[in-house]
Amino acid sequence: MMAHAAQPFVVKDIRIEGLQRVEASTVFAYLPLKRGDTFTDDKGSEAIRALFATGFFNDVRVATDGDVVIIRLQERPAISGVDFSGDKEFDKETLNKAMKSIGLAPGQYYDKSLVDKSEQELKRQYLSHGFYAAEVTTTITPVDQNRVNILFSVLEGPKAKIQQVAFIGNHAFKASTLEDEMQLSTPNWFSWYTKNDLYARDKLAGDLEHIRSYYLDRGYLEFNIESTQVQVAPDKQSMYLTVTLHEGEQYHISDVTLAGNLLDKEAELKKLMLLKKGDLFSASKLKDSTKAIVDKLGEYGYAFATVNAQPQIDQAHHMVALTMQVDPGRRVYVRHVNITGNNRTRDEVVRREMRQFESSWFDSQRVKLSEDRINRLGYFTDVKVTTSPVEGSPDEVDVDVKVTEKPTGAVTVGAGFSSTDKLVLSAGISQDNVFGSGTSLSVNVNTAKEYRTITATQVDPYFTVDGIKRITDVYYRTYEPLLYSTSSSFTIVSIGADLKFGIPFSETDTVFFGIGFENDRFQIDSATPESYLDYVKEFGTNVNNVPLTVGWSRDNRDSALVPSRGYFTQANAELGTPAGDTTYYKADLQAQYYYSFARGFVLGLNGQLGYGHGYGDKPFPIFKNYFAGGIGSVRGYEPSSLGPRDSTTNDAIGGDEIVVGNIELTFPLPGTGYDRTLRVFTFLDAGNVWGQGSSSINASQGADGLRYAYGVGLAWISPIGPLKLSLGWPLVKHQGDQYQPFQFQIGTSF
Repeated sequence: MMAHAAQPFVVKDIRIEGLQRVEASTVFAYLPLKRGDTFTDDKGSEAIRALFATGFFNDVRVATDGDVVIIRLQERPAISGVDFSGDKEFDKETLNKAMKSIGLAPGQYYDKSLVDKSEQELKRQYLSHGFYAAEVTTTITPVDQNRVNILFSVLEGPKAKIQQVAFIGNHAFKASTLEDEMQLSTPNWFSWYTKNDLYARDKLAGDLEHIRSYYLDRGYLEFNIESTQVQVAPDKQSMYLTVTLHEGEQYHISDVTLAGNLLDKEAELKKLMLLKKGDLFSASKLKDSTKAIVDKLGEYGYAFATVNAQPQIDQAHHMVALTMQVDPGRRVYVRHVNITGNNRTRDEVVRREMRQFESSWFDSQRVKLSEDRINRLGYFTDVKVTTSPVEGSPDEVDVDVKVTEKPTGAVTVGAGFSSTDKLVLSAGISQDNVFGSGTSLSVNVNTAKEYRTITATQVDPYFTVDGIKRITDVYYRTYEPLLYSTSSSFTIVSIGADLKFGIPFSETDTVFFGIGFENDRFQIDSATPESYLDYVKEFGTNVNNVPLTVGWSRDNRDSALVPSRGYFTQANAELGTPAGDTTYYKADLQAQYYYSFARGFVLGLNGQLGYGHGYGDKPFPIFKNYFAGGIGSVRGYEPSSLGPRDSTTNDAIGGDEIVVGNIELTFPLPGTGYDRTLRVFTFLDAGNVWGQGSSSINASQGADGLRYAYGVGLAWISPIGPLKLSLGWPLVKHQGDQYQPFQFQIGTSF
């Protein structure tokens, strides 16, 4: 403010008073007045406004003493510290970052408006987490040197939980049916894990879309959500959601026609329509049909095809006729395939996965296949394959492949525990993309109660330009097969190497051929079963093995971690050649199938067959024996306890024939919605091992027949890996069988 009105005069000097931290030079930089200027009341007011605008001062006064202008300033306090008390939901580091983003931090000038804004932001954060009763009190404490401390005291109170979800206007479906389509719900046994009883605006928006889709997929073409009310109880601990609906009538399809330029492929395109005359209208089927037609036209080179559904609604009869207007656009060639983002990976590593070639017709199916193959390399965090028109050339496009590289080298140290292997320790070092060449190298160490393994592996996915893969393994392994059934410390020590070649003959099928060398040494003791001692007496404690292998695999699952549809099949045959001390053959087959028949419900089938036999008057080697029992084969039985037993010690010694089958029904944990990371399952297992003096495969439930078990379990994709718990019981008990109801593992399905 101006101290008093003054007559205009020429400024001889300017004096600054009251500064503590702000430099005088800073004030003069903002001051619109200097020596030699003519001072007026307007100039004084302008100076006051300019200095206030800096935000450095609480008070600005301008006075004159003759021809000297005096600027009297009162600096704003500086913030010495910002602290919080009573905060349990958020850590202080998170809150401090939020305050800094607003401008409230130590060293900054105190501004009451910013403090008020920060207080409101704190309240907003607590509201977003369901704390509707949260109170925030701000305390400003002056300290020395014109500084202040700011303390935000939070009284969080209880979280407001959803006590009721109500629907108005729903006649076709029960409220419980609609609630099943929502993430938000009233409290239940698993709310501590899902947090779905806590209101969130974005969750509600998603839930309303799910309800809308549910109706539109069941023929309710006129469905509409008229209003949504969210009410907070006076105690601010309970919330009530009310959704008002207009269902309308169910509509059926009266006709489906294709129009536009159909490229003489009307019959082929019509087969892609999932909606037929007489069907209930379904928005999702209409969307999928549209996409299928666009994709099919893309396979013929029409990169920019469009399909627009034009409904003609007959409200009187509740029928709708669909006209699919097809515009394929212009057929195009691919001019260039441009690859960007591969700063370390060689261009050829990405380009050899492309199935869409330059100077050929555009094919959307090949473009998608190319993207999938590049993704499966595992070298990139993100892969985007897009098409762009070529300027001035309407019949050409460029395919642009943009990748984001990730570190492909890793040093891993891990620990796990299971009912079978007890403590499992692992460590490894790997590089999946050595020098950007696509070749991988790895060294891994695994140790558990039953086994210890050291392996070194090198994989060259393009050993030849045709895509033949070469896999080289060198390993050292110790194995105690009788650990769980006897006091014997009988141990098999294996040292070996093998070379395999994988030859792809389709996009999903690969055939493997290999040869290896293995040296097996047996460490026996007085408690070793007689049948094992007989083998050692015949062949000695040191045996060489030279196997030839041939295999085939096909993987069509939608996920290797949590599969819900598709199948996986692999077959392998191994021949022990006369070049070693053992001559034998064995064949293994495994097949898995997954079928999702309802939302969140998955039926999984797994089958495993194995058969081995010696030839040339030599027995099947004991170090190749099959074992069954326990998680991973027949749950509810002790690990490796099924099958033939030694005649003297009654220990399970394995056999040369195995059959294992598993049926597993997986569904979401009640109260968790459709969370695929936490599921429950029921199972029926069957299996056994035969051979080595026992009778051959027998499907009966007799002494030498299959063993059957049933049970329930829990599967959880935990932070330390896929965790599976199971409780299993035998259907029929047999004398001598060993049982273990509770079992668990960290690993993949089955």
